[in-house]
Amino acid sequence: MGTNPAAVARDQARPAGDPPPRLVTRPLLIRFISIVGSAASFYLLLSTVPEYARATGASAGTAGLTTTALTLSSVAAYLVAPRLIARYGYRPVLAAGLGALGGPALVLAAPAGLGANLAVIMTACVVRGLGFAVVCVAGYALTVSFIPPQRRGEGLAVVGVVSGIPSVACLPLGVWLAAHVGYRPVFVAGGAAALLGMASVPWLSPPARTAARPAGILAALRTPDLARPAVTFSAVTMAVGIVVTFLPLAVTRTATDVAALALLVQPAAAIGGRWLAGRYGDRHGPARLLAPGVLLAAAGMLTLSLAVRPTMPAAVIAGAAVFGAGFGITQNASLVLMYDRSPESYVSAVGALWNLAYDGGMGVGAAGFGLLAVHTGYPVAFALTAAVLPAGLAVLRPVGSRTPGRRRGAQAGTRTAETRTTSRSAEDL
Repeated sequence: MGTNPAAVARDQARPAGDPPPRLVTRPLLIRFISIVGSAASFYLLLSTVPEYARATGASAGTAGLTTTALTLSSVAAYLVAPRLIARYGYRPVLAAGLGALGGPALVLAAPAGLGANLAVIMTACVVRGLGFAVVCVAGYALTVSFIPPQRRGEGLAVVGVVSGIPSVACLPLGVWLAAHVGYRPVFVAGGAAALLGMASVPWLSPPARTAARPAGILAALRTPDLARPAVTFSAVTMAVGIVVTFLPLAVTRTATDVAALALLVQPAAAIGGRWLAGRYGDRHGPARLLAPGVLLAAAGMLTLSLAVRPTMPAAVIAGAAVFGAGFGITQNASLVLMYDRSPESYVSAVGALWNLAYDGGMGVGAAGFGLLAVHTGYPVAFALTAAVLPAGLAVLRPVGSRTPGRRRGAQAGTRTAETRTTSRSAEDL
């Protein structure tokens, strides 16, 4: 296997024979507190709030709008988050986002029926969506500044594990706790988790300032070397939205436990895929991992199409695992590639664009697949999704010098020491 020129250039930043820089540093450990807090807060309430709205008297359709309000407000906030960061700084914006994520959860837990009002529930979802998006963008920017550039892929993989574990655990935990101890303790726990993360923000080291004015998300969208990996990643996240939304409906009613296990295996495999991609990408370059990741995800979707009707439990679990691994590889490779192709002034814009591709792709995938499955049935719809996924690779042709501030040769490893004394962590939240 050949050696990636970018990796060689980054390695030139340290003298030959020196050990690689330390990956997990004190600033990154402090950042883990807000990563875990935001992930726990978001996922504890993600499935619990629609159930709570239903329990307060809302119709099934209206209860579902709580998730719609959450996601739409997140997408809107991604567009303005880089501008907020440019004006107020990373740490204040991150703290505000954590407060917006945790405060409404405590309002839902308020006594005297305040949290049981549908208008309050919807408002809480909108505010939490805004806070979630701001936490994603500001958090990514800070986290990457805490990771040495020559170990960026591995560092982002570690952060993915740290955020992925509470994500996997808290989604079913919130539903279980609501059924056994009630909704209020879940809301209190979700609010407290985010506010605990907020309390750690003052101890975070601020990233070094750059001379260039921070770019906005529109500038990133106009940059082919950033937009193209985002489009490829978005194609895979469309499939994620399909799997998490429709897999339980696609299997036969007697196999609901199989669907639940598959939805546990898929994110667990994604965490493993992110880790392996980070380790490999730092040595050989992330660009060469995008195509294998997408094709692996497509293979998983094709396996699911053959296994859901009639349900073949082992094949469903295998398909979910293969798809999850492909998604995790694409997740890490696309993000690291976008950061490697961008200058310091684009760091917030990259985080916003990548997260927009993530959430936007999931929403579009779930909506479009529902319309398709009505006419084709679930197996054919899964198969068509598998066939469409590789089309996202068509946009990945080289674009050369059109990348802003692209690092070439030794310049990739000789960026000013001040900007890389700590490394910033990117996570799902």
